[in-house]
Amino acid sequence: MSEPKASTPTPGDMYKGWLFKWTNYIKGYQRRWFVLSNGLLSYYRTQAEMGHTCRGTINLATANIAVEDSCNFVISNGGAQTYHLKASSEVERQRWITALELAKAKAVRMQAESDDSGDDCSTSSPPPSGQGGGARNSEVQSTLRTLGSKVEDLSTCNDLIAKHGSALQRSLSELEGVRLGGETGDKIRQVTERATLFRITSNAMINACRDFLALAQAHSKRWQKALQAEREQRVRLEETLEQLAKQHNHLERAFRGATVLPASQASPAGEAKGSASVKGDASDEDDENEFFDAMEDVAEFITVPADPKYHKSGSNISGISSEIGMDDQSLDEQSLASNPESPQSQEVEPVRKRRARIPDKPNYSLNLWSIMKNCIGKELSKIPMPVNFNEPISMLQRLSEDLEYSELLDKGAKCQSALEQLCYVAAFTVSSYSTTVHRTGKPFNPLLGETFELDRLRESGYRSLCEQVSHHPPAAAHHVISERGWTLRQEIAVASKFRGKYLSIMPLGSIHCIFEKSNNHYTWKKVTTTVHNIIVGKLWIDQSGEIDIVNHRTGDRCHLKFAPYSYFSRDVARKVTGVVADKEGKAHFVLSGTWDEKMEFSRVMQSSRGGENGAEGKQKTVYQTLRARELWRKNPLPEGAETMYYFSSLALTLNEPEEGVAPTDSRLRPDQRLMEDGRWEEANVEKQRLEEKQRSVRREREREAARTANSAEEGEQEAIIEDSITDSPLKSTHQDSYKALWFERCEDPATGEATHIYKGGYWEAKEQGSWEACPDIF
Repeated sequence: MSEPKASTPTPGDMYKGWLFKWTNYIKGYQRRWFVLSNGLLSYYRTQAEMGHTCRGTINLATANIAVEDSCNFVISNGGAQTYHLKASSEVERQRWITALELAKAKAVRMQAESDDSGDDCSTSSPPPSGQGGGARNSEVQSTLRTLGSKVEDLSTCNDLIAKHGSALQRSLSELEGVRLGGETGDKIRQVTERATLFRITSNAMINACRDFLALAQAHSKRWQKALQAEREQRVRLEETLEQLAKQHNHLERAFRGATVLPASQASPAGEAKGSASVKGDASDEDDENEFFDAMEDVAEFITVPADPKYHKSGSNISGISSEIGMDDQSLDEQSLASNPESPQSQEVEPVRKRRARIPDKPNYSLNLWSIMKNCIGKELSKIPMPVNFNEPISMLQRLSEDLEYSELLDKGAKCQSALEQLCYVAAFTVSSYSTTVHRTGKPFNPLLGETFELDRLRESGYRSLCEQVSHHPPAAAHHVISERGWTLRQEIAVASKFRGKYLSIMPLGSIHCIFEKSNNHYTWKKVTTTVHNIIVGKLWIDQSGEIDIVNHRTGDRCHLKFAPYSYFSRDVARKVTGVVADKEGKAHFVLSGTWDEKMEFSRVMQSSRGGENGAEGKQKTVYQTLRARELWRKNPLPEGAETMYYFSSLALTLNEPEEGVAPTDSRLRPDQRLMEDGRWEEANVEKQRLEEKQRSVRREREREAARTANSAEEGEQEAIIEDSITDSPLKSTHQDSYKALWFERCEDPATGEATHIYKGGYWEAKEQGSWEACPDIF
C-alpha cells in the first residue's frame, strides 16, 4: 500500500523543514532550514532568515538527485552547485526525495510548456486597453461555468456506473449458480440488458472526460498568460503606490515640517546625574494600569532615508570616516575578521570542551493555581515555591547570562568615538533580554552568601563573580573584569508582585560599564519583566519600559524604549527603538530592532524640527539616516533546547561541575543539582532543608548581634548602631547584620547611590585554594 496523501507533498505545495548540510571538514554537517517552492530548493541558517537572507538556491529543473544511504542524499546541478544533505531519519529522507522528484517533474513540464506557449501566444494581439480586463473576466467566468457542468456530468456518470456495476455483478453471480433449465434464457437476457446499460453509461462518462480534458488543454496556456499579466500589473501598481506614498510623505513634511524631540530625550545635560533610571517604575506598583491593550503606541520619532548627496562620498560628512567608516563597509565585519578569538576561531580550537546538553526536563504536572491563589499581592521571594516552577539555575547564574554577548563590549572598547561606543553598549543592554523570550521558569533564589564564578579568561577574556549580599530583599552583587579593556559591575535587587493574571518583576539597582582606554563610565537600569497567563493559557514573557544609558564623562545619552506588546499594534512584536544623542541633545544615531532577535543602527545625517502643531497634537522628530547596519543578532538555540528549559549555549555550561570553585558556589548547591538530574522530589526535600538551615543561621546571627549590643558601653552602642545602619540596611529592609565576603558596601562615585563594590581577594584565594573564610551554607 502507498503512503497516505498527507505525508507526500503534492507538486504544487511548498515543502520545508530542517536538514543537515555538509559545510567543510572542520564544521562538518550543520543544521539548516530548507524550503522547496516553485521548483527551487533554497536554504537558510534559521527560519527567521527567510524574509531577508537566502544562503543558496538550486533550480530542480536542471538538477540531479542521488541517494547515498538510508539518510544521506545529494543534489547537484552539473558541478556548479552540489548539496550533500542528511535527514534525521530514513522516513524523513524519503519524504524529501518524493517532494524533490515531484517538484523536479513539475519544473521540467512547466519549462517545456512555457517554451511551447511562447510561440503560440506571440501572434495573438492583446485586447484593447479599455476592454481587455472586462473581456478576459467574462471569458474566465464562462469557462468556469462550462467546466462546472462537465464536473457535474462526471459525478452523475460515476454514480450510475457504480449502481449498474453492482447490479451486473449480482446478475453474473446468479448466472453462475443457475442450472441449465427453463429459466436459463431469462437470466441470460437480464444479464445482457444490464451489460448494455453499463456500456452506455461508461461511454457517456468517457465522452464527458474527453470533452473536459480537451477544454482544459485548450485554455490552460491562455490562463497562464493571463495570470502572468495580472501579476505584472500588480507589481506595477505596487511600485506606483510606493512612489505616491513617498511623494505624500515629502509633501507632508514640507507643509508642516518636523517636530521637536519628546521631553524625555530633550532634557539638558545638567539633568544627566541620577536620571539614568527605568521610567514608569512607580506606575508598575499600580494594580493593572500598564498591561491593558487600549490603543496603539505612537512612535516617538520618524526615520526617512537621507538625501542621496550624503552617500556619494565620505569626505562630504564631517566625522563619518573616523567613526563608522564608509557606508558600504561594516565595522562589525572588520572587528570579527581581525579578532583571533572570535567565535569562528573558537570552533576550530576550543580551549575547553564545554557540555552541550543537560538531562531532559521531566514531564511533571502541577496545579499552579492551588499554590498561587493565596499569594496574590505578596512579594514573590517570600512565597515557598516547589522546584516544579524553577529552572535548574540560580539567580546568580542567570545574572551571569548577561555576558552571553560580551563581544559587543569588546568591540566597544576598540571604538574611537564615544557615541559609537554608546551604540555597542546599548546593543549589549538589549541583548541581555534575548535569552528570556522562552524562559518561563523561575531561577533558584540564592542563599545568603552564595557565590558564582564564571571564568572565561582564556575563551572570552573576562572573569565574572556574583555574590548574594542580601536575602530580604534579595540582592546580588556582580563584578566582571575583562582583559579587553572594560569592567562591568552591578547590584541588582528584585521586587516582584503577583497580580493574579500576570507576574511583574521589577529589577532595582544600577549597572555600570567602564572602559579603561577612554575612561568612559556608562550607567543604566533594567526594564520591567512581565510573565503573562499565570492562571490560564500558555505562559509568555514581555519586556516593557524605558532605559536611559548615560556616559558620565561626556554627558552623551542613549534613550531606549521597549514597547509593550499590544494586540492592536501594527508594529513588530518585542520592538525596541532608541536615539543616541550628545550632551547638547543632538541626535547622532538611531537604533531599532527587537530584544529577542537583532538590533541595527543608522547614522543621523539631518533632523528636522516642526512647529507647534504636530500631527494629532503630538510633536515628533524626523531623522534622515544612512543605511541601517546590524549591531547584534541573537545566536540560535542549541538543538533540542525545548526539552532543556530553552537554555542557550552559555546557559547549558553555567551549572557544569568545575574543580577549584568556592564551597559557596551555585554549582555545589544540592537541590539545584538534583533538579537538573531530574530527581525533583528529592530536590524539593533538599530545598526545604537548605531554607530552614538559612533561617536558623539568621536567627543565631541576630541573637549574637543582640548580645553584643547589650554588653557594650553606651558610647560603643551608638557606634555599633551607626555602623550597622551604614553597612547593612537593617531597619529599612529587615535584614540581619550579615556582611558580604567579597564585596563591600560604599557610596558609588558616579551616581551617589549606596551599593556593593568588589573589594578583591576571590581569585587570589582560588589560586591558593584558601576558602577558610567562606561560610557553610549548603
